[in-house]
Amino acid sequence: MLLTFRLAYRNLFRNTRRTVLTCLLISCSLAALMLVDGLIIGMLKVMVDTTTKTFAGEAQVHRQGFLDSFDSDLYMSDTKSIEAVLAADKRVAGYSVRTVTGGMISSANNMTGGLIYGVSADREAGVSRLKEAIIKGKYFTGNETEILIGEDMADLLEVKLGDRLVATLAEVDGGDLSQALFRLSGIFRFGMREIDKGLVFIPLDKSREILGMQDGGHEVAIQFFDATDAANPDLPLFQKLSDGDIEAVGWPDFFPQIQAMVEMVDYATLIVGIVLFLLASFGVINSMFMSIYERIYEFGVVKAIGTQPKQLVQLILMEALVLGLFSVILGLLLGGLSSYYFSIHGMAIGEFEFEGINLADRIKTELTFAQFINFPIYVLLLTIAASIYPARFAARIIPSVALQRSL
Repeated sequence: MLLTFRLAYRNLFRNTRRTVLTCLLISCSLAALMLVDGLIIGMLKVMVDTTTKTFAGEAQVHRQGFLDSFDSDLYMSDTKSIEAVLAADKRVAGYSVRTVTGGMISSANNMTGGLIYGVSADREAGVSRLKEAIIKGKYFTGNETEILIGEDMADLLEVKLGDRLVATLAEVDGGDLSQALFRLSGIFRFGMREIDKGLVFIPLDKSREILGMQDGGHEVAIQFFDATDAANPDLPLFQKLSDGDIEAVGWPDFFPQIQAMVEMVDYATLIVGIVLFLLASFGVINSMFMSIYERIYEFGVVKAIGTQPKQLVQLILMEALVLGLFSVILGLLLGGLSSYYFSIHGMAIGEFEFEGINLADRIKTELTFAQFINFPIYVLLLTIAASIYPARFAARIIPSVALQRSL
């Protein structure tokens, strides 16, 4: 085996230029695969963080069927017990009780519909980025007539800070329409069209008063210390909170479109990998065949003196193994350094929107275990597999024919 390795090494570098070019082809394919995989994972992470940490929360508790209809009658009359469970759970970083109902917001110039959220100022600041999103005015200060609206809605209603707004909504349990007068105290911008144009925030106690609720709320938004807990449907906290018609779910349940993209990551990486390594495999096959044709006279001689076909196969496969090892080392170096660089500085991909979410113009790549272990193994195996056909060709060389040729 050692002799075969030495022969393979010497044969590879008989034509250094071709070997280096083939090695670069394979290593650049590995580096590109690592970079693309890291970019896709980084993009999904940004999407998940944007949707869960901006406002919705990583998990929610509500009545069954509420997410399907946003029916204001589907409220939880007792949220104190839920809050007690969340406060005692060490996994929970923050939670906020909210009321949610559809209504009309009108100004002196115009009117529009939207979802009106009643939130607790202190609790909401620990769950969403509402406080950080304020671009004009101020966050809730304790005045029950304060109202926060998005920048797009403010433009539509043609209002400025201090202007009067009237909220019209229906009371719970089939009650009458109710109206309340507010003063615009703050304008926010999340960068998500649906929120900036369609959501309104008022104090929680005031919303309960308008809705005719003594206590409770429509949903409880939750943030975890470890974001992966929210994607675990078997989390004990979810089982504990889900009782009767109350359900606790993680973000994959109320953002199924994002979850579908997460599930497609492996397929996307697989497709990119197949395309890249098909090209690399053709390069390996071409390189091996050129090497065989250059040595066809030598193969004829060694076969004439009794070398077995399987020994030639072993030699060609060993050459592919050595070539693959050099390529993997170089590919890991190139891919690792580039992925690490973009994980810090980000990659400029331009600004675009998906499902109402504006993605940042720089996406940071994510480094994973598979990129440094699984991908190189796949590359090595594919390099060896690509050399099987040239190896079989060399093993079938007829000495009498090969000895008549010399390149």
